[in-house]
Amino acid sequence: MYERKESEYFTAKRKAARQMGVESRFRPKDIPSNAEIREQILSLAQLYEGDARRKNLMAMRLAALRMMRLLDAFHPRLIGSTLTGHTRKGSDIDLHVFTNHVSAITTVLEDHGQPFTLERKRVRKQGEERVFTHLHVARRFDFELTVYDADKVNYGFKSSITGRLIERASIAELERLLEREYPGVDLSAEVLEEGENEDRFEVFRALLLALEKVKQSAEFHPEGDALYHALQVFELARERVPYDEEFLLAALLHDVGKAIDRADHVAAGLEALDGHITDRTRFLIEHHMDAHALADGSLGHRAKLRMREHEDFDDLMLLQELDRAGRQRGVTVCTVDDALDFIRKLSGEDWS
Repeated sequence: MYERKESEYFTAKRKAARQMGVESRFRPKDIPSNAEIREQILSLAQLYEGDARRKNLMAMRLAALRMMRLLDAFHPRLIGSTLTGHTRKGSDIDLHVFTNHVSAITTVLEDHGQPFTLERKRVRKQGEERVFTHLHVARRFDFELTVYDADKVNYGFKSSITGRLIERASIAELERLLEREYPGVDLSAEVLEEGENEDRFEVFRALLLALEKVKQSAEFHPEGDALYHALQVFELARERVPYDEEFLLAALLHDVGKAIDRADHVAAGLEALDGHITDRTRFLIEHHMDAHALADGSLGHRAKLRMREHEDFDDLMLLQELDRAGRQRGVTVCTVDDALDFIRKLSGEDWS
């Protein structure tokens, strides 16, 4: 669970029991409680992440405050590990929001450029089935917004971990927590500063995660979804030019427009990336389809001459080579976060 290979306590317990060969014989009292498991996960987080956890937790709480202020009309409440401090690498930020019209929240998110996906999840507990509505917002820290009817704003929700009422905080309560935990923090300045200076890697991450739902033609892309393809091309590029940040970004981001406009994914991708990539990376992405046409012999004579005269022509043809090669089934690839962390380190940029 620390490595997020499993997210549900019940499923993790069953898997552990199965591995120990006692799946059909164990009793609930024979295995650790959810609270005990959570404490062990926290101990691992402290061991592996050290002092960086405190810095990361502060950044998560500030991010939560920004989002809550944005969604102030929906009476947001911060819950979960960001509030309690039980965070670890990869933890998201959980908010409860209250409205009778989900579209009201999605409109606010869209108007403020917050990329999101909508999920309706059926859950059966104690013989009763309920449908929960979640909005997943992909930012530097992922958000899960659980939407409840407006009349539930004062309802006491119980924790599946402790069985007690869930700890939660309003905007004012979170502000007091931040001032208490981080003396001297200027909330207005901190929040405004980070909100205005958007991290380009957040943009890349949001665009890449959207590719997971883009299914491609089995004839040309037998490997499956567009994200898996992008990560394959990145891995191949990392093997060939592990030092070239601009090329690695082009390899990773060349198809991000497919989640925006399948009819013209190159133009859509470049518009979304505008201001976040260099001219060289832009050239490689802009002409990667032309490079395929050149390799296939279908590119016009004048266009071919212009491409061959460009100083990055050889790199462009390498990209099209890797683009074709990155279409294998069952290949092991890294995660989006691992790919972006690798490029971030090359760039010398930091989360702080």
